[in-house]
Amino acid sequence: MSIILMINEKFREGVAAFDCFHDGGAEKFNGFWQRVLSLQAEMKTIKEHAIYIQFMINVFQSLSDEMIRAACIRLVSLPLWHCLSAGKLNLELERAPKMQRLWKALQKKDQTQQQGPNHERDFIPSMLRHFFKVLNSIKKEGDVDPAAAAYCERFVEFLTDLINQLPTRRFFRAVLEDSHFIVRSKLSALYARSEGALFRQLLQILRFYENFEINDYTGQALTDEEMLKEHYESMQRLQAVAFKNFPELRKLALSNVAAIDSRQNLKALLRDLPEARLRELCVHLGLLAPANEAYAWEETSTSGETREFMTEVVINAYERRLSQIEALNEKPLYPDEKLLWDETVVPSTSNYSGLESIALPKLNLQFLTFHDHLLRNYTLFRLESTFEIRQNIEDVIKRLQPRRNQAGTTSFRGWARMAQPLNLVSAHPRDLGFRVTRVGRPRVGEDRPGEVIGEIRYTLPSAQSAYVIRQEWESIRSHDVVFLLSIDAAIPDSEKTAEKKPGVSFPDHFGLKYVRGGEVIEMLDETDKPINENDPNAPRAGNRRTLRVRLDTAQFHADILAERAAKGVDSSAAFDPTEIPALYKTFNIVMRRKPKENNFKAVLETIRDLINARSIVVPDWLRDVFLGYGDPSACTNIEKAQVIDFVDTFLNAEHLKASFPGKNVKFSSSNPQPPFRLNFSDENQIVAESYVPNQRYTTDIPKKNSVPFTPTQVSAIQQAMNKGLTLVVGPPGTGKTDVAVQIISNWYHTYPNQRTLIVTHSNNALNQIFEKIMDLDIDERHLVRLGHGERTLETEKDFSRLGRVNYMLQLRLDMLQLVERLAGMLGQPVDVAYSCETAANFFHYIVIARYEKFLMEAKKFASAQNSEISVKDLFPFADFFSRDEVDEAFASARTYEQGVAAAEKLFREGIKQRVFDQLEECRPFELLKLQSDRGNYIVTKQARIVAMTCTHAALTRSQLVSLGFKFDNLLMEEAAQILEIETFIPMLLQEQSVEEESRLKRVVLIGDHNQLPPIVQNMVFQKFGKLDQSLFARLVKLGVPQITLDAQGRARSSISALYSWRYKNLHNLPHVETSKDFQLANPGFKYDYQLIDVQDYVGMGEMEPNPYFYQNLGEAEYLVAVYMYMRILGYPKEKISVITSYNGQKHLLRDVFQRRCGWNREIGMPAKITTVDRFQGQQNDYILLSLVRTKTVGHIRDVRRLVVAMSRARLGLYVFCRKDLFKDCYELTPAFSQLLQRPDKLVLVQGEQYDDPTFSRSVKDEVPAEKCMEVADVVHMGMIASPANALGQFQQQGEDAMEAPADSGTDANNNDDDAMDQDAPQQQENAESSSSDNE
Repeated sequence: MSIILMINEKFREGVAAFDCFHDGGAEKFNGFWQRVLSLQAEMKTIKEHAIYIQFMINVFQSLSDEMIRAACIRLVSLPLWHCLSAGKLNLELERAPKMQRLWKALQKKDQTQQQGPNHERDFIPSMLRHFFKVLNSIKKEGDVDPAAAAYCERFVEFLTDLINQLPTRRFFRAVLEDSHFIVRSKLSALYARSEGALFRQLLQILRFYENFEINDYTGQALTDEEMLKEHYESMQRLQAVAFKNFPELRKLALSNVAAIDSRQNLKALLRDLPEARLRELCVHLGLLAPANEAYAWEETSTSGETREFMTEVVINAYERRLSQIEALNEKPLYPDEKLLWDETVVPSTSNYSGLESIALPKLNLQFLTFHDHLLRNYTLFRLESTFEIRQNIEDVIKRLQPRRNQAGTTSFRGWARMAQPLNLVSAHPRDLGFRVTRVGRPRVGEDRPGEVIGEIRYTLPSAQSAYVIRQEWESIRSHDVVFLLSIDAAIPDSEKTAEKKPGVSFPDHFGLKYVRGGEVIEMLDETDKPINENDPNAPRAGNRRTLRVRLDTAQFHADILAERAAKGVDSSAAFDPTEIPALYKTFNIVMRRKPKENNFKAVLETIRDLINARSIVVPDWLRDVFLGYGDPSACTNIEKAQVIDFVDTFLNAEHLKASFPGKNVKFSSSNPQPPFRLNFSDENQIVAESYVPNQRYTTDIPKKNSVPFTPTQVSAIQQAMNKGLTLVVGPPGTGKTDVAVQIISNWYHTYPNQRTLIVTHSNNALNQIFEKIMDLDIDERHLVRLGHGERTLETEKDFSRLGRVNYMLQLRLDMLQLVERLAGMLGQPVDVAYSCETAANFFHYIVIARYEKFLMEAKKFASAQNSEISVKDLFPFADFFSRDEVDEAFASARTYEQGVAAAEKLFREGIKQRVFDQLEECRPFELLKLQSDRGNYIVTKQARIVAMTCTHAALTRSQLVSLGFKFDNLLMEEAAQILEIETFIPMLLQEQSVEEESRLKRVVLIGDHNQLPPIVQNMVFQKFGKLDQSLFARLVKLGVPQITLDAQGRARSSISALYSWRYKNLHNLPHVETSKDFQLANPGFKYDYQLIDVQDYVGMGEMEPNPYFYQNLGEAEYLVAVYMYMRILGYPKEKISVITSYNGQKHLLRDVFQRRCGWNREIGMPAKITTVDRFQGQQNDYILLSLVRTKTVGHIRDVRRLVVAMSRARLGLYVFCRKDLFKDCYELTPAFSQLLQRPDKLVLVQGEQYDDPTFSRSVKDEVPAEKCMEVADVVHMGMIASPANALGQFQQQGEDAMEAPADSGTDANNNDDDAMDQDAPQQQENAESSSSDNE
């Protein structure tokens, strides 16, 4: 039991739990496993059983581990059916004929085996029997044992985990049905009691998966038609049994199915059937065992089988299931006040210990169907968004300080930049803060209104000091989401403080009555004139603004029904467009959210649309592995290419040879030069063929790759050229972006008729890829960058949709000028250059005719062997080119044939391709008049490489699908940082029918699952629901073959050793060992990396001013002093970044930096002050890292976060922490064992300057002792960095910084996340904005 407890604790902390078992081998683990199974009969207390169930949950959540899977999958295999009643067993064998042969073989095997404990047969049934025993011990009256209730909740969670994964579901579902688990649980006392709220929710999830639309034996998803057919067949069987054996049920037997398959009708039909006959019916239907048959679930076959129980058994088996899709469509997309503060659905992080069950779906390694995958992600994403909205609302209301004044109305003492008050009373309805202006009639077949439109009126602040806030409110755009709050203050105006009493909810404490969301349609100024959101400089009248918003029709309809029910009015009353629920007249606050965090509605709509889609078309080779089944390697190297064009991947022939170690490379020419086309048809050798690429024009100097790719990188590029899925694991500094860019370039040149989609998690990563793509030989006509992040591209060219339209229009003008010049040279009127159409006619009827005439003349002179006239002299277009171009083209022409070939090339490339082919591509922009149509044409037709973030893909999927957007290849960077659903949506940006083969040919996912996963705000959804699981990490766990890049070039070899242990065979590139930057020591520091032990400062270590808001003033002051010291030595501030493992420390660091350095231009602020999570994907030369904690290790124990923290520095890493706390942590040992080999006191070197050109000390050089100075503590370092500061002043300023508000850092260099937002809520320990720098 102690081992079980330790494993549970490791799972709770997110630490690998079963790694230690692999050291002993499978044999030792099997011994441990058998002891665990036998332990069930020895446990005495409910608490022990609860711990045991938690362990089983963790085990069955670890099926990716082959050793674990082999052991535990036997518990849910075919021998489990020994506990089935005879009727149920026969039904299952009839349903799956293939199982009959397996069952007979199993029976023969059982006859030859000796009698004894058989865990495969008895383990699950014995657990079920124990559960029923505990469940029945809870009575309808009296106190409920919390341990018993918790055990029951955990057990339902365990069964849900078994039934929502196909390998464990296949045989277990029949046992679950035969035990009538759902019925027994619903009839229990716990289900009916208030203490059973969570139990009821968990049971609802279990029931949903019990009836999920899938064939348990084939794994095939069932359509609505197939599910309906199954339902009709079961009803026919019920009617046949009733007709044959139960004359009293003649009405049931002869009625149509629709008249009897509802709960109400079935209950009415069975009401008059005697109890004994009702049991006979259950036996005939195979729902209960005969009285004389041994029954696995109770002591006797009839005990506990009441009429109510048997009626529920029949109803549960035969009632019509409600459509999950219909129920989903009826749910509002915006959360209301009930959902927002429902702790059982959206639990607070502060209340979650990891020891209790939650009524949430989990993102497992395997999913039953695509529908199952989408539904789980929809639920978790919706609740995560709800949690974030709740935090925003709570923060705004606290800042507004609502109070009940003497007049009995609500007033607001404070203000919030994210909220504006609304008028509740006005002489004219148009001046009300909010009013519903239109309620559309319901659509055919629906009850809810077709649309609900409202208007929100508020007044913007006019003071100059509020300019920034005014601009933020003015920047609200269409499709933004705002929230309406109805607050009826409960706190008297006389109370100065508003301490919330224990047990009182947040809405009750502050008087929050209602919350409703709406999508902005447009903004109007004071004269009711629509404001052009695309022109921020357009004049806007007055200070009053009106937002026209579209409300959620499902929520509005629910509010109407609730109000009717409260008034006792018939809910089925006819639609009345003037019926407005009273609550819509009580809104007195409008709240906005940051644009980066406010895209949840569009994402939820996209997921809902996919759930409603009749089919989801993905490539056949991706389908099974995506759901977690089949051979993981079957999705890679589909139709492996024998000949691959590597374009400019190789720099020269020697580079090509070095890229295939152990292979015999044979060149087809004596002087091989890139580009190369490789033939892999012979396993023993590679044949490399040089070729001359088609250039767009003779004067163009094509851009070439300059990166000397390593053999592993070349292997990744090679596999990406094959059809199928390619996983590339890129450790820090191994050139993931370079590999991605080369893959894209090779696709572009090798498959000219295919289109490529690039998706990343952040704008920063997407821009890095895009900027490198522009350095390769890719025509910019075929590039487009979607989303607002295009503005940060470091280029003068505009690659946005509008920018590409303008580029094509300018290209058209430039080409028409060339046509005009060509026409004048040929003696034609210049009006042939009026349009693309006239130019095309000119080309076909004039230019080609003149060219054909030239060919005839050249042939004539060639046959006459006239040596006085050359082909160059006959070429009619020579004057169109410069003399140098013509001379160069004909320089090597020695014969007429060579001259004609040179002329043909010059004409083809210099006239046809350069001018008229490009004009043909410009022609659609001449025909399309609207800029929006032109932009859509760019995206859907013109561009061959389209780039966007995963968030933008989710926001615009419906638009792209409606435009007919198509693509053949998909490349995702930062794939390990993207939520699973945000990885799946880009694969579905094109719509195809089921009959069509998926157009998607290649998928390349590049990431690093050993670094941090996607950021999730709510710890419950992260740890329990596994919402932070990325598709990339899941595929790796499933065993999909991956290519791990193995050579890093970012950091010094000594620094890379701090994280290279996490990767197999990670070594350094040659320049790391030879480059001067990496060989020189850091001036002023003895070591290039060092752990600095920071003890209590002013009597304190870590602090927690708010829950999970950790700070450490000593580390902050020490770190700032080291930064000041570096700046004094001449280190550039842009080469120093400060990172920490906690959000609270980030804010404290910004405050201390602002006080110590912000005012001093000579020192200034560092390049970044942020968290480890936020700094992932970035780097700098020098990193100062604060680990904060002094009591417990905290979440740096997550090895992925440790890897990120250790791998951000190129030249210098200085870690500030409490040594004694971290040195003994098992998970941190590989890194900290190296850190602790050096002194834990910072060692400085005197007499060195950063910008000293004579500085030559190497990192390997010994430093004389007299030049070294060991820093004693933070105060000593402060005096070194700023000797003018007296000790008392230094300490006082530190205390002031500690007391300062945590969001006062406003330096321009650190305006990421909420640095400049005074309303930013304080998050839990690892809370970072989930939208990163996405759109």
